[in-house]
Amino acid sequence: MIKGINKQIIEINQTGSLYYEKALLVVKPEFSSVQQQLLEREAIRILKKMDAPSSYKRKSRLAVKILLGCTCALSGGLLAYFMFKAGLIG
Repeated sequence: MIKGINKQIIEINQTGSLYYEKALLVVKPEFSSVQQQLLEREAIRILKKMDAPSSYKRKSRLAVKILLGCTCALSGGLLAYFMFKAGLIG
């Protein structure tokens, strides 16, 4: 539904984010008279808090866990091998 009400929108084309190309922020009507510089500063602060999409974070965490597990298994195997060669076990 389209209404005939004008809203102040701040458009940020250079977000500085790897994931987001553009951001559109709608200013609340009670703050439309605030200085433009203050609104832009607040918009940039909000964008800096934004992070990677949650599905990307989950995949990244899973990859780290798999890598850590493989590293631990390899370390344990090497330790057992050297202990066996030194005659401490077996």
